[in-house]
Amino acid sequence: MSSYQVLARKWRPHDFDTIVGQEHVVTALTRALTEKRLHHAYLFTGTRGVGKTTISRIFAKALNCQGADGHGDMTAHPCGVCPACRAIDEGRFPDYIEMDAASNRSVEDMTALLERAMYAPTQGRFKVYMIDEVHMLSSTAFNAMLKTLEEPPEYVKFILATTDPQKVPITVLSRCLQFNLRNMTPQDVVGHMSRILTEEGIPFEEGALRVLAQGARGSMRDGLSLLDQAIAYCGDGVTQEGVRRMLGMSGGETLTGILRALAAGDGAGMLAVADAMQTQGLSFAQALRDLAGLLHRVALVQRVPAAVSEDDPDCASIREFEQAFSPEEIQLYYQIALHGRNDLNLAPDEYAGFTMALLRMLAFKPAGARAVTRVPARDAGRAPVQAPASVQAPAAVPAPAAPSAGVQTVGRSSGMPPLPRPSAPPPGLAGPAAGQLDDDTPPWGEPSAS
Repeated sequence: MSSYQVLARKWRPHDFDTIVGQEHVVTALTRALTEKRLHHAYLFTGTRGVGKTTISRIFAKALNCQGADGHGDMTAHPCGVCPACRAIDEGRFPDYIEMDAASNRSVEDMTALLERAMYAPTQGRFKVYMIDEVHMLSSTAFNAMLKTLEEPPEYVKFILATTDPQKVPITVLSRCLQFNLRNMTPQDVVGHMSRILTEEGIPFEEGALRVLAQGARGSMRDGLSLLDQAIAYCGDGVTQEGVRRMLGMSGGETLTGILRALAAGDGAGMLAVADAMQTQGLSFAQALRDLAGLLHRVALVQRVPAAVSEDDPDCASIREFEQAFSPEEIQLYYQIALHGRNDLNLAPDEYAGFTMALLRMLAFKPAGARAVTRVPARDAGRAPVQAPASVQAPAAVPAPAAPSAGVQTVGRSSGMPPLPRPSAPPPGLAGPAAGQLDDDTPPWGEPSAS
């Protein structure tokens, strides 16, 4: 029987000091534990794999830690060696109950849980109930827990976790302290992976970790699962080329080849790149995603030149396309890449959908887009760009003729057209305002000229 443990479980944090990317939650919980100002119900929200269950287990250990000598009190730094800490880490502590609301969502399940909550803890200082995916509970189950959630026994703590807080009733939200766990940044994911691989003694390339961090999409658990797969796929070490092949991603030269052919108007060159991708078995959906990402970075650099650092491996190609395309073209090609990816499942096949997206980029051009190389705005003393003939300034519009009799000119200084003098009063008016003004009295109640 294999004793291998996946990285996401092997390297799960066991104390607040090793939590990555959730400093705002760690600060609040450690301060509450230190000052012993503890709420009875907590709600952790966030996408999958950002640490909701991990933080709840660490919090349960902090509440029930007995210290290495067996005489400790609750602490923000659980020892990890006392019977309570070890039992929680191993999932066998009787006073820490994890419940999956996705499979235990009925009012009967909730009633049974609340009945057990009335009994004092058997081994720990507190009885901690962790209800995962709490938004999956039925409305009757939510109603059944409201009273206990508001005034539980002093030895009971509730920790609720959800990926969709919008589905949690406001009556439950108002009874909890809510902490929104942030998505993991690519830098956090890369840093954590780098530490793990260093400890594991596995060689790696920094670029490979960046690709994996992008694929994680804000989830540390997803990133570590991809890292496990990459270690098995690459063999001797985690390399960027191996990770790209594993994910079915096109290499950087594929994307730059597409954009260079697009800048040159070379349709045959773009189709040749697509044919090579089909031969290699690369994912066209992933290629459109990567192409949109590259266009996004080019658009950033066109407006904010410092958005890409000089040591970025893609810096040279981004600077190249910053010059080759106007901002309007980049925006249009970005939209075509997004829509092309969404339309892949409607196309006859992925190859047809991908090549049609490339042909759209060739066929359409923003109105008035420059056909010359763009000069960056940050270059001082740049030469002015001559607008194409299709967008030359229109000929001067002749001035309007003088107003004829019976027409009052209003707002002449602002260029507004003359307004005709009303020939009949509005209905319902009587007396002098109903049309008894003489010919010399101007409209709008202005005094007549003497």
